[in-house]
Amino acid sequence: MRHRTAWQALAQTPLKVLGSRWPWRAFAYLLSGVVFGAVTTTVLVIMLIAGVASLVVAVGAVFLLGVALSGIVVTRFERWRLRLVDLDPVPDPHQAPERAGPRGWLHTRLREPATWRELGFTAVSLTALWWMDLLVLGFALAVPVLVMLSPVDDPDAWPLLIVGLCLLPAAPYTITAWAGARAAVTRLMLAPRDSELGRRLTDVRASRARLVDAFDAERRRIERDLHDGAQQRLVSLNVMLGLARLDAEPGSSLAGQLGDAQEQVTLAVDELRELSRGVHPKALTDQGLTAAVENLATRSVLPVTADIRLPRRVPLPVETTAYFVIAEALTNATKHSRASRARVHARLDTDVLTLSISDDGVGGADPEAGSGLIGLADRVAAADGRLRVSSPRGGPTLLHVELPCR
Repeated sequence: MRHRTAWQALAQTPLKVLGSRWPWRAFAYLLSGVVFGAVTTTVLVIMLIAGVASLVVAVGAVFLLGVALSGIVVTRFERWRLRLVDLDPVPDPHQAPERAGPRGWLHTRLREPATWRELGFTAVSLTALWWMDLLVLGFALAVPVLVMLSPVDDPDAWPLLIVGLCLLPAAPYTITAWAGARAAVTRLMLAPRDSELGRRLTDVRASRARLVDAFDAERRRIERDLHDGAQQRLVSLNVMLGLARLDAEPGSSLAGQLGDAQEQVTLAVDELRELSRGVHPKALTDQGLTAAVENLATRSVLPVTADIRLPRRVPLPVETTAYFVIAEALTNATKHSRASRARVHARLDTDVLTLSISDDGVGGADPEAGSGLIGLADRVAAADGRLRVSSPRGGPTLLHVELPCR
């Protein structure tokens, strides 16, 4: 098993710990913490003194503002440095600025709780953590070396050489243990809070919903262009061929060729009509979900029983999601389940549209196998709905979908 943190690495046998890379990574983590902490402490102390001393002029406020925002820079480096002893990255809790430009960035950062929490972490790091890093490194490495060097000045102290040699192998454990504890504290203080994660999740849902809405709008545009453009031209061409056939000599080769051409145009119109229905059915927009699904059931190769009873039309985005979920589910049943029949059931309970699509096929539908269920789940999730699947080996398969109508 691959270890993800320094703490997990300590669970190995002693020889494996000594032979692994984790003690060296922990040493680099603590040493970089000492160097960075010393430099940062010096810089911030100078900025703080300069800001207080020059507060009577505008430049002092700039120094103090830099100190207040220093946590953003410090914690960004800490997140990057944490990867030495914790392979899982810590998410950045900051949100995108509300307005473009430096002023918008500054306004957003000063209002965020994460900015002040990072400033608090910076204060703890500079006053305690990097000093403890230095103390641990000194205790783990400097003390054994000093003990081993004691016989140089006093030959009678040669037993201390043995003591120092015994202390030195313990250094990797001490360094790795403190590095693991230091990393756990850092992750705890810098990880996004639930409210920040909830805000990001809301942003992701809104973005995904906008993508689905844009995709559905494009579907409707394509369907409209096919119906009002290419399909109408082909219908006009079919009429013109019929008139030309009437003018041709009955039984002549020209009349036969015109008849063949008219049949091909008729087939092209039918195929184009089916294609436009698949892109976005006109019945869905004009008559609603019930009529669109009944039309879909009529054209399905698999016998489908549609039981849809809705007291009113639901919002168009919900209708569109429900229709394409049903269409995709019936397509999967036709292609993969070897079913002999399928059933679609839909009810509107208060403000939740509930769908059930079942078939009597062989079952075994697995989202990981690329059966189309992943796309269905994504579409339902974009509408803030729920999708549950029951498909044991041997069947039957049941898809249960709940879509809020808000």
